Amino acid sequence: MVTVDELKKALTGDAPPVLLDVRWALGDTEGRRHYLEAHVPGAVFVDLDSELAGPATPADGRHPLPSVGALQDAARRWGVCAGSAVVAYDDTGNLAAARVWWLLRWAGLTEVALLDGGLRAWTESGNPTRSGDEHPDAPGDVVLEAGHLPTLTADDAAALADDGVLLDARAAARYTGETEPVDPRAGHIPGAISAPTSQNLTADGRFAPVDVLRDRFAAVGAEQGARVGVYCGSGVNAAHQIAALALAGVDAALYPGSWSQWSNDPDRPAATGPGR
Repeated sequence: MVTVDELKKALTGDAPPVLLDVRWALGDTEGRRHYLEAHVPGAVFVDLDSELAGPATPADGRHPLPSVGALQDAARRWGVCAGSAVVAYDDTGNLAAARVWWLLRWAGLTEVALLDGGLRAWTESGNPTRSGDEHPDAPGDVVLEAGHLPTLTADDAAALADDGVLLDARAAARYTGETEPVDPRAGHIPGAISAPTSQNLTADGRFAPVDVLRDRFAAVGAEQGARVGVYCGSGVNAAHQIAALALAGVDAALYPGSWSQWSNDPDRPAATGPGR
């Protein structure tokens, strides 16, 4: 995490971070328009659907991981160089921005942070925004390599739900099967535990204090040293859960295909109701 004050100081330093605006939300296709209307000065727009995901298919899910080559090309367009620090944000409590945070760390970058509170925190602190499009002064030269963070296949997720801790980061109503707005079947992976991503945040869109996060995850068995995995609808909000777990001192693996992949496979069982 970086705070607004820390970001302001970094942006005026000798080596300012690459600033990424990841404006996206489920059901809202106007992320670029929102960016063009107002963003943190200097931020480059990142399109989650086309730059932070591969092509959607029933077999792979709605937001499969991009190839590392495609991600590297995108990162260079954003101006990321070898040794660059990167700060990402959105206007939904970093629920979308955490995707680029996770992907860049998965691909080998270490200096990647989220602006705590996102655009809301920036503007509520009295800072100006800018309209229109922005691009880096020159393309980046970063070289990325996949595999620096753990991932789960569908089989891995099924096994972890049996003998580890598999967290379902979707809203509780989707976990129980009361509603399913986008995927073909309702319910959850048998053995998974409901842990909605929204509970990582305070009312102002910032991450909850570390002790609160630690207690929240410990209550469902996700503690330091435990084998923990996370999934959501399509692997986006699950990255936010992994960020919250990291703040609490817990390492976790991402199931990128998530429910969008699982529910498209008729051979995969679906559980419903509030229990595992």
